[in-house]
Amino acid sequence: MKAGDDLCCGTDYDALVRAVEEGLISKTQLDSALAWVLKTRFRLGLFDPPGMTPYSQIPPSENNSPAHQALALEVARESLVLLKNDGVLPLDRAKIRRIAVIGANAASVPVLLGNYNGTPSAPVTLLDGIVAVAGTNIAVDYEPGCPLVAQADGSEAPDELFTNAVTAAGRADVIIYVGGINSHLEGEEMRVYLDGFNGGDRTRIELPALQEKLLRALQATGKPVVFVNCSGSAIAMPWENDHLAAILQAWYPGEEGGRAVAEALFGDIDPAGRLPVTFYRSTADLPPFDDYSMSNRTYRYFEGKPLFAFGHGLSYTKFEYRGARLASKKIPVGGAVELTFDLKNIGDRDGDEVAQVYFRHVNSAVPQPQLALCGFERVHLAKGGSRKIALEIPAERFRYWDTTTHQYVVEPGKYELLLAAASDDIRKRLPFTISAE
Repeated sequence: MKAGDDLCCGTDYDALVRAVEEGLISKTQLDSALAWVLKTRFRLGLFDPPGMTPYSQIPPSENNSPAHQALALEVARESLVLLKNDGVLPLDRAKIRRIAVIGANAASVPVLLGNYNGTPSAPVTLLDGIVAVAGTNIAVDYEPGCPLVAQADGSEAPDELFTNAVTAAGRADVIIYVGGINSHLEGEEMRVYLDGFNGGDRTRIELPALQEKLLRALQATGKPVVFVNCSGSAIAMPWENDHLAAILQAWYPGEEGGRAVAEALFGDIDPAGRLPVTFYRSTADLPPFDDYSMSNRTYRYFEGKPLFAFGHGLSYTKFEYRGARLASKKIPVGGAVELTFDLKNIGDRDGDEVAQVYFRHVNSAVPQPQLALCGFERVHLAKGGSRKIALEIPAERFRYWDTTTHQYVVEPGKYELLLAAASDDIRKRLPFTISAE
């Protein structure tokens, strides 16, 4: 509580009475924490008559309304990240007669949802979405293949499930494998103790071995395999990246997730999400769990080569960055960097690009990240279209926490602004200087 945690949702703060009695914390500190909690409750209107509270004016008809369902579909569409594509995507309806959809997550409703979620009235599973979007001229066969993960004792799925999946794959023109994990395996205090999972915690980040075994068998059929990975966190899948035709990261995409994924697979939309986390190659890339330093953690400090970098994401079209420049190469501590550049869609399809801006502090007096995101903008461009982009980035975003003075500091000195398509795809480096006020 002394560190600023005013509210506890568990029973830990039951000890505060004794802590006050033993002089570990004062009543004044207790009162301060209580004041912040009460202030928040007052702002929420919890002590006001219902007629004065805007939240109480929301009618039941707003719950599960068509507008909210449409929003759920749009959110799902924009969240999808195309990690790999050798050209098999988007799927061509004119050339495909049969699709094999394999994987336990394909027909699952829970995989659409995360922890602390509501219950959708009409969830669209990934299998439902593929069947609907594929159209009546394409046959879709479904087989689960195997569970998401083996039992803790190493026992696997019945051989029949595995065999049926491979047989269905052999008859198909293309295979869509929907795997990964779900929020019943990773989540707060999940009561699950299986191979690679311990009470909701993951003991390793690799794709469960049982699924890789099935994927190897599917790939051996010679048919193109598209892997739709569902997870709320990074999955290490180096074999899949090396051998499969395409990988789409679907996360837990919500009630309309099945339709959004199918639209992306068939090219009805351009998947243009970007990774908000680093996908490492293996658990061995991570520091020990009990090492609390930032060394070698996240894209800002990781010294190795990730499988898929922070900010990574492909598209069905291509974009070109031109004419990047700064309005001024010298700004004050309280100022802002003004960046302009031209973005052009040079591909043959409409699509979205997420232009990203990182910064690097050159010769800082204290350890600093290798680079850090400080701005981005998602832009839709028709094929052949272009737009001038202007971004204003306050110097405050270049701050760090000074452990000596216990305050944020914007250090004067030399910096670089990095215009990028991903943290490992820097298109332009622009030097600038921050001067003291």
